[in-house]
This record gives sequence, structure tokens and C-alpha cells, in this order.
Amino acid sequence: MMSRVEPVLLLVGAGHAHLGVIDDWRKHGPPAARTVLVEPLDAMHYSGMVPGWIAGEYRASELQIPLALLVRQAGIEWHKASLVAMDPVARIARLDDGSDVGFDICSLATGGAGQAGTVLGSDPRLLDIRPLPGFVSRWQALREIGPKHRRIAVVGGGAGGVELAFGFRNSEHWSDCAVVLVAGEHGLLPDHGAPVRHRARHELAAQGIEVLSAEAQFADGELVADGRSLEPLDLVVAAVGSGAPDWPRESGLPTDADGFIEVDGHQRVCGFPQILAAGDVARRTDRHVGHAGVHAVYSGPVLAKNLRRMLAGKAPRRSYSPRFMDFYLLNTCRGESILSYAGLGLQGRWLRRLKDWLDTRWIRRFTVRGAS
Repeated sequence: MMSRVEPVLLLVGAGHAHLGVIDDWRKHGPPAARTVLVEPLDAMHYSGMVPGWIAGEYRASELQIPLALLVRQAGIEWHKASLVAMDPVARIARLDDGSDVGFDICSLATGGAGQAGTVLGSDPRLLDIRPLPGFVSRWQALREIGPKHRRIAVVGGGAGGVELAFGFRNSEHWSDCAVVLVAGEHGLLPDHGAPVRHRARHELAAQGIEVLSAEAQFADGELVADGRSLEPLDLVVAAVGSGAPDWPRESGLPTDADGFIEVDGHQRVCGFPQILAAGDVARRTDRHVGHAGVHAVYSGPVLAKNLRRMLAGKAPRRSYSPRFMDFYLLNTCRGESILSYAGLGLQGRWLRRLKDWLDTRWIRRFTVRGAS
């Protein structure tokens, strides 16, 4: 039962999934509830366009989704702070500015944590793709240093690592830099079909990007893989997946062995049905849904419908299924994309145009209306 005449919905984080909720509130009007957003950043970055931005295909502003207009149009109160802890029983969120926010229903989309240091070890040249705003800021600073940075290692053989390798190889700031992709012991694109791996490997070779199917680790100040040093290196970029933040476990939320919040098919936190979690901070218990931006994007509208029902005192009905969304368009950063979907592996300029259309359409969805 709701504890207030006007229920309070707390949205923690403006991640890709919550952008879908905010957009739903704009399009269809907010529900009969007070909605509060907790998010410290003024704008969110769209991860799908980052490799193209590194390669000079986009301006930094084209990756950003400013929040002020969105929040205002959706009728949402905005608290510029970060969540540091939660009392899930009392339904209180504790923020880094010292304030507490009570809620009836809460949805968490704070993103995961960087884990490059844990996986690879510590080194001043290490640049983690997560959290994305930190990556963008640090690369913007590093790229101005000049052309002395010539050799880069990208660690991670998934789609993110492959695209980043293409992006850095074609960087407009560090032109003609050498790139080595350390894919890990599972090799290149292990979650994709053989035709996609073949296309990607051929394109990587054509661009002069060396690929190593081995684990990497810092040892005595050097990055080592497959028993040999990869030095000299000027930058080591980690695309090793999302780690879990500490606060969910410390707050008493149910987490799996890796620390991610356990949720059911409706994104409800197990044992706490009035708290939901989506994106990189969560892990489904009913099926495997990878930590990828495409899943967060498409889960947003589903999350919005479930939240509307819950605010009306009804049980959620929708469940996000990645069955028809498990496709990727990998940007080669040389005018083409590689399609990975249902075992297909296609490559072409028309696919790059398709990717650009999809990406920019998603950005425009949040930035055009009401702009002046």
C-alpha cells in the first residue's frame, strides 16, 4: 500500500533505460505521482557513438543528451546528486549531498562501475571505458597532448573493444597510431557468429590492428599478454565489461556473486518488489540479458509501462526480451559497418549509413522537441 496520498517515484540515474521512462512521461503525460530524478550530470552520453567520435565522425556535442529540457517537459523534479546508500525496508535513498529522499517506488539505472584496475592492475596509462563520462573527459584531455602518443592497447574482445580499436586506429587527433587489440582467452567477439568474427578479423587486419587472443595484466610496469610484453605503450584502454558498485550489497539489496542487483523478469528487485533496477547495475534471474547499451535502450519503454501500472496499484505485466534486439552494427570507422544478427555477418557502407541513422534518430528523440 502506498504510504502517501501522492505516491513518490524515485528514478536514480538518467541511464539509457530511464531516458525511455522520461520520454514516455513527455509523450503521454506523467502518471498521478510525484516523480523525482536523482542524477548529478547535466547531460548523458550515448555510448553507441563514442568510437565514431574518437575517429572524428561526430562532435562531442552530438553524443550528448542534455537533461534540463527533458526533465522539465516530463514534469519531473530533478535532484542533482548521487546515490550513496539505500534503506530498502524504510524506502529511503541517501545521497552524497547529505540529504535523504523517501519513495514509494524506486527505479535504479545508475550504470555499472569500472573494473579495469581490478582486472588488469594499476597503471597511470590505464583508461577505463566505464564510467563513460569519465572516459570522455579523460580522452578529451589526453588527445590534446599531441602526436607523441602513438601506440595504444585496447583490452577486451567484445563488440565494444573491437569498435574502440577501430576508433583509435582512425583517431583524428593521434593520426596513424598503432593499435593492438588484446581480445582475451575467449578470443574475438565470442558472443557473435563465425561470419561476424571472420569479417571483423579481416577488417582489423586490413587496418593493421594486431589481435591477441590472450589475457592481459600489468606486471612490473608493463602490460603483458601471452607471456610477452606489449610495450612500449602510451595508452591502455579497457573495455573489459561492467563491474558492480559497492552500495547495493552494502545497502542490503540482493546481489549475485558479482555484486549486481538481482531482478526478476519485470526488473523488480528480488524480495523488494517496490524497487526496480535496469541496465548495467542489474542482473536478470529469469534469463540472460547482457550488459549492453542496446538492451538498456529497448528496455526503457517496457520499464515505463511497468512503472505506470505499479503507480496505479497494479502488478507489472511487461518483460523485456532481447530475442529480436540482439543485433549489433559495428563501426569500422572507415565508412562501413559490420552487421551481427541471427548468424549473419554482413559489411558495407549502407550498413554504416543505417547505423548513423539509428543512432542519430535516437539522439534526436531527446534533443529536438522544444529546442530553441
